[in-house]
Amino acid sequence: MSNLHPELLQRLHAAVGDAGLLTDDEAKAPYETDWLKKYTGRSSIVVRPADTAQTAAVMRICHETHTPVVTQGGNTGMSGGATPDGSGAQVVLSTVRMKAIREVDPLNNTLTCEAGVLLAHIQAAAHDVDRFFPLSLGSEGSCTIGGNLATNAGGIAVLRYGNARELALGLEVVLPDGQVWNGLRALRKDNTGYDLRDLFIGSEGTLGVITAAVLKLYPRPIARATAWVGTRDIDALVQLLAQLRGACGERLVAFEMMSAESLALILAHVTDVRSPLTGDHAFHALIELADTQGEGLAALLEGALGDALENEWVQDVAVSVSGAQAQSFWKIREGISQAQMRAGKAIKHDIALPIPAIPAFAMQAEAALREVQPEVRIINFGHLGDGNLHYNVLLPLDTPTDVLADTTVRFNRIVHDLVAAANGSISAEHGVGQLRRDELRHYKSDVEFDLMMRIKRSLDPNQIMNPGKLV
Repeated sequence: MSNLHPELLQRLHAAVGDAGLLTDDEAKAPYETDWLKKYTGRSSIVVRPADTAQTAAVMRICHETHTPVVTQGGNTGMSGGATPDGSGAQVVLSTVRMKAIREVDPLNNTLTCEAGVLLAHIQAAAHDVDRFFPLSLGSEGSCTIGGNLATNAGGIAVLRYGNARELALGLEVVLPDGQVWNGLRALRKDNTGYDLRDLFIGSEGTLGVITAAVLKLYPRPIARATAWVGTRDIDALVQLLAQLRGACGERLVAFEMMSAESLALILAHVTDVRSPLTGDHAFHALIELADTQGEGLAALLEGALGDALENEWVQDVAVSVSGAQAQSFWKIREGISQAQMRAGKAIKHDIALPIPAIPAFAMQAEAALREVQPEVRIINFGHLGDGNLHYNVLLPLDTPTDVLADTTVRFNRIVHDLVAAANGSISAEHGVGQLRRDELRHYKSDVEFDLMMRIKRSLDPNQIMNPGKLV
């Protein structure tokens, strides 16, 4: 720590005490590697404030000493956005001790909590008052709401409820100089100036530290109907989605798509799963309806899918007849990440497209990638209902590091050029972090990027907040 300000350690210790400070290399190690084990850095100190006041004190010290800060929640990110660099000069600010649920208000349908609360605990607190918090991710048992908001997380229910941004009414944020903005307003209407909340949601810790949030709650669904369908192509899935939206309205909460190659990968590498359908189908979809009323939901789904069979948008259908069968469908969908890790080295693309543009994109991307590497294995799956695809390319496990790096650059440019041509986004829900930072600069217009940098310089003039990420 020889390059650090000589008073930094002493001042931070005074701010957070023994329980809030880690300096031992072994104790710091879990905070220095991302969940995917793709990025590993070296922090000078890991500081774990217990509340907003301690967070403000930490930021004031780091601002005055020009010490860079990387904010980290559950460390479950997919883009290296919460991992320090290798300089040993950055402080990791972990929110894990800030885990109080301050208020649950079922009359106003809101929940106020601190940034370190696990997503699963928020869901449980809502359930305890017969309410529902709809943000749902594979990592919900270990990710924190602060990280969810900082990356504007998506998940499986965006089709009905929106991203994390749409689920937050207010924030409390510690600014880079230690000032505290208290925007914890439980209001659905507030037109008193610029929407400061939206500056910080999705900013990936580059503008300040989210310390608390007011979240929206919803009536708790008591009935669900789930189905698995097989189709001849992705265009048929798009047609099916439009039909179900019309027939089912807001009861349609999930429409998850995967290619036949994706399903085959899961069946080969995940235990205790089997295909819900017989026969071969080019694409599959997991569909779910939910409602606060208990009657008629299964009949609604069966009727809509019966119409789809008549229109030949689907080739085969399995409607779950029990909660256990529905869970077996979801186990297939949730097994894709595990299957990819076991099967090879994935070049991942977290992209968003206008839904009508998805069939043409899929055809063009596959053709372009196979022109470069004819035997390429494409794992195409995602949240078709909101236009978010995880369009991944799987290489053998023994692919040399230099070959993987070169191939990644080539394939990223092919996929992202097609996304840009369709007016899509190269980062839908996983964040930009350090993984997509250079790509972001390539695809953002000069005007848009300049606006982002003006905001960054205005709020963080010392450039200490999460350097090397996003912008």
